[in-house]
Amino acid sequence: MTIAEIAKILDANIITGHDLADHNIDIAFASDLMSDVLTLKDDNVLLITGLANLQTLRTAEMSDIHCIVFARNKKVSPEMQQLAEENDITVLECRYSVFRTCGILYQAGISPIF
Repeated sequence: MTIAEIAKILDANIITGHDLADHNIDIAFASDLMSDVLTLKDDNVLLITGLANLQTLRTAEMSDIHCIVFARNKKVSPEMQQLAEENDITVLECRYSVFRTCGILYQAGISPIF
């Protein structure tokens, strides 16, 4: 499923990475605990989180994650947006809870990482 399709079914706003909206995502992982995110070894992972801060972007960068959905109506700060752009990380803002976001994506065919 492309990032553009994900944004559409989640009614999410693409904040950064508009030029990467045709990139495919196969699997997703949801966590607010960045130490858990650091254990991921797969490619093309979508991170779903409610933890909206610079550390989340730094963790994604270290884990080679190129797409993050910030759930629970969390907003991306200008500093976060700049860091995401510098690291080619596509960022989406979604109003749904993490649970609902995961359910919608699972129902649409995105597989869990575990």
